Amino acid sequence: MEEGNHSVVTEFILSGLTDRPELQVPLFVLFLLIYVITVVGNGGMILLITTDPRLHTPMYFFLGNLSFCDICYSSTIAPKMLHNFLAKRKSISHSACAVQMYLFLLCADIECFLLAVMAYDRYVAICNPLLYTVTMSKQRCNQLLGGVCVLGLVDAMIHTCLTFQLSFCSSNIINHFFCDIPQLLALSCSDTRINDIVLFAFTCFINLNSAVAILLSYVYIFSAILRIRSAEGRHKAFSTCTFHLTAVVILYGTLLFIYFRPNSSYSMDTDKVASVFYTLVIPMLNPLIYSLRNKEVKEALRKAMNKLLTNS
Repeated sequence: MEEGNHSVVTEFILSGLTDRPELQVPLFVLFLLIYVITVVGNGGMILLITTDPRLHTPMYFFLGNLSFCDICYSSTIAPKMLHNFLAKRKSISHSACAVQMYLFLLCADIECFLLAVMAYDRYVAICNPLLYTVTMSKQRCNQLLGGVCVLGLVDAMIHTCLTFQLSFCSSNIINHFFCDIPQLLALSCSDTRINDIVLFAFTCFINLNSAVAILLSYVYIFSAILRIRSAEGRHKAFSTCTFHLTAVVILYGTLLFIYFRPNSSYSMDTDKVASVFYTLVIPMLNPLIYSLRNKEVKEALRKAMNKLLTNS
């Protein structure tokens, strides 16, 4: 299309989860509660890991960074979403939309890669326990975290630049509650074939490679656990992995459902529900999963609560 025949889009309208007026306030209260729990839960996890010396291990180092990522992840989406529940005009500027997409993709990538790194950490701890402190040294942990962040920064930049180089000269209504790639590609009046190919290829690279790394790690982990003779030893080894496996299954299942499909098969309303799950609900659930199923975290939390009650 020639740009001269259309008005160029300078802002977008986010349609949100629903256009029913009677649901706006109840949904605002619900997602405000989810957001507060997310920030408090993940913030508490970071504080606990930072202050308790028993949690100064590689596993909790990555868990603390995952909690920080979850706060950023949710904060990229929730404030604008909450504002739009009560706003008459649910608009977002072209530049703000680009920033939101970039931060969302960055946090999503880092979360996926961090889960893969945490699986590798569990593999080393269970399969090579005598070499654990050497293999997962502080320097190695920082290198792994740095690599995760660089990959996330590059991937998010590529997708954001490719998406916002397109022309948006027709409708400016995004059928979603935040700026995501598929919905913006559907609005563009440019040829989006390259974007579709890049989206599919990078999704394969990030999600599949991370998933394969996690799967291979757990093949070796389960093999090592089965070789443990005592039932108590097998249970103890497996218990250190269950919380991580739970988080992996929930996140990757949802992400693959959203992105690992051809563009023509997208159902916007279905994707909205799935998107709520992985952008807002999973960051809220992660600290609960890691704290309720982990004895060390529960003991550290109990110690912190007792200290707080004693001082008060």
